[in-house]
Amino acid sequence: MLALATRGTARKGGSGDGLRGTVFNVQRCSFHDGLGIRTTVFLKGCPLQCAWCHNPEGIQPGAEVLYNEGRCLGCGLCREACSRPAGPLTPGMRLGTDGCKGCGGCAEACPSGARQIAGRSWEVGELVAEISRDLAVFEESGGGVTFSGGEPMMQPAFLEACLDACRKKGLETAVDTCGFAARDVVLSIAERTDLFLWDVKHLDPDRHRELTGCPVEPILSNLDALAGTRVSVWLRVPIIPGVNDGESNLKAVARLAADHPAVRRVSLLPYHRTAVGKLGRLGRPDPLPDVAPPTPERMQRLAELFASSGREITIGG
Repeated sequence: MLALATRGTARKGGSGDGLRGTVFNVQRCSFHDGLGIRTTVFLKGCPLQCAWCHNPEGIQPGAEVLYNEGRCLGCGLCREACSRPAGPLTPGMRLGTDGCKGCGGCAEACPSGARQIAGRSWEVGELVAEISRDLAVFEESGGGVTFSGGEPMMQPAFLEACLDACRKKGLETAVDTCGFAARDVVLSIAERTDLFLWDVKHLDPDRHRELTGCPVEPILSNLDALAGTRVSVWLRVPIIPGVNDGESNLKAVARLAADHPAVRRVSLLPYHRTAVGKLGRLGRPDPLPDVAPPTPERMQRLAELFASSGREITIGG
């Protein structure tokens, strides 16, 4: 289990000049990561190891190799561009390991995009400038930027600096988190963001540890700590059939939502299998080959369990 992330060197009001973080995607026109139309920034690294993760390329903290065998032309240009004696890294390996210089030349040389790198280094100002290209969209739709992952609080100093820079530009911000971080990190981020999208995987301590590799107690304790802050919270519950969709668990989540003053919405997120292709490109097997997405009818029945919570309930988003 990875240790709780502790607060970095960025401070309130700091510029973040020169501070860098590792990002694996900047996704425009997101509709389910907060209000309005969003630009979602995905940061690398996550302490949880959820089998159903739809961004498996975001779990490991460093940049790593993705390889799509079906797109490979067999041209050998990646090997020519690689100075590593054994040739380019195999899928899922981290750049800079096992003799790799971390240059990314193998991916740059690939003419078909069969070989890619998940994760690149961004400076705070560079990233915020990229986000700011969508300012007109944010203003028109009431949207903003969402920092997701992975787990964005795994890079606390970089996240703080990005949020500070976004605030200076008047951008509305959200942070999508599993909640597993040191208390001072959570409260520091709460000072800097408008909204937390707070994932709830399972409320039974033993089951949560079994499913994610981490205890649930720090996540719930951090959520409790937000009750005295100005930040709003949307609980997000992935619905994985046969894993965490039991009524007793979901009724407990409904009580949690009803009792927490910062919670405004509960979003039930149906499991989907779009990560299977990514897992293949990382050289990893599908850990849930027999799990199918829940039907719309099943999702509607589960949503009814939250009717008495007094919170807005959505399916998806």
